[in-house]
Amino acid sequence: MENMPKVRVGVVGTGALGRHHARLYAQNPNAEMIGIFDVQQEAAKKVGEEFGLPVFSSLEELADKCDALSVAVPANYHASTVIPLLEMGKHILVEKPIDSSVESARAMCEAAEKAGVVFGVGHVERFNPAMDFLKKDEGKVCFIEIHRMAPYPPARPGMHRRGTEVSVILDLMIHDIDLVLSLIDSEVEKIDVAGIPVLSGSEDIVNARIKFVNGSCANLTASRVSATPMRRVRVFRENSFASMDFGNITGSTVTRRDQSGLVTEEVTLESKNALAAELDDFINAIRLSRKSGEVQKTLVSGRQGLKALELACAIENEARRYNEEYGFKFPLWSPDAMA
Repeated sequence: MENMPKVRVGVVGTGALGRHHARLYAQNPNAEMIGIFDVQQEAAKKVGEEFGLPVFSSLEELADKCDALSVAVPANYHASTVIPLLEMGKHILVEKPIDSSVESARAMCEAAEKAGVVFGVGHVERFNPAMDFLKKDEGKVCFIEIHRMAPYPPARPGMHRRGTEVSVILDLMIHDIDLVLSLIDSEVEKIDVAGIPVLSGSEDIVNARIKFVNGSCANLTASRVSATPMRRVRVFRENSFASMDFGNITGSTVTRRDQSGLVTEEVTLESKNALAAELDDFINAIRLSRKSGEVQKTLVSGRQGLKALELACAIENEARRYNEEYGFKFPLWSPDAMA
C-alpha cells in the first residue's frame, strides 16, 4: 500500500480526547490532517494554534474535504453527529461509548453498513500493551476482576464536567465491559449490580458481577470519585493468574502452575501510545478497504461497541433498580452548577 494516497482525516470535538486525536493524526504517515471543528469555536482555535491546524467554521465544510473523521463530542451527541457523516459516505471513528442510547447506536451501525464505510469505536484500552499480553496468554478465562478508579473530573465553565453527561458505567466501566467481552466468548447469563450517585446526577461508583453461560464470571468496580487513580485487571485461568496494571508499564505479573509448583514472573510490557495505535488501526482499515474493495473492520467495530453498550445499559438499569429499592437519592442540584 506504499503508493496509496493518504487518508484525509478531520477531528470533530477538540476537548481532552479530540485534542490528542488531532495531534496524533498530524504525526501519522498515512494520514493527511485536514482540520478540526468544534461548536466551541474558541476551544477549537486554541487547538488549531497549538498544532498549526486549520479550524473549520462548520462540520459540513470540514466533512466535505475529508475521507474520514474522528468524533470526540459528548456521548449524548454521538448519533446526531455521526449518522449524517456516515450518510455522506465518511469513514468514522467515534469515541467510546458508541452512544448513550442502544437504539441510537444500533441506527449508527445500520447507517455505516448501508453506506459501506469503516466504522470503529474508540475503546482505547484494547490497544493497551497489558491487553496485548492477555490476548496472547493461553487457557480458558474463568474469572476476571477489574478496578478502575479516577478522581472526580474538574469543572468546565459553562459546560458539564467531562463524562458526567452519563453515569460512571458509560463513562469508565464501558472500557472494562468491552475488555471482558473480548476475553470471554460467551453470552451473559445474569448480572448483579450495586451503584450510587455521590456528586453527579447519575451513578458515580458502581460494582457489577457478570455471570456468563459458560461458567466464567467477571467482577467490575468503577469509580469517578476516588482520591487515587487505578486501572488494575486480574485474570484467572485454569492454571494461571495474571495481575495487570493498565496504567503503568511496570507492575504486572503472571503466576503459573506447573509440575514444579508455582512460578511468578514479572511481565515486560511493550511501551507504546495506545491512542496512536488505535488511530493507526482505523487508518489501516480504511486503506485495506480501498485495496480489497471490501469494508474492513477496526479492532473494535461499531457492532462490538454496540454489544458493550447493550451490556452497559443493562448494568445501568440494574443500578437504577438498586437505588430505587434501597432508597439512595440522586442529588437535587445540577452537576453543571458545581464549579
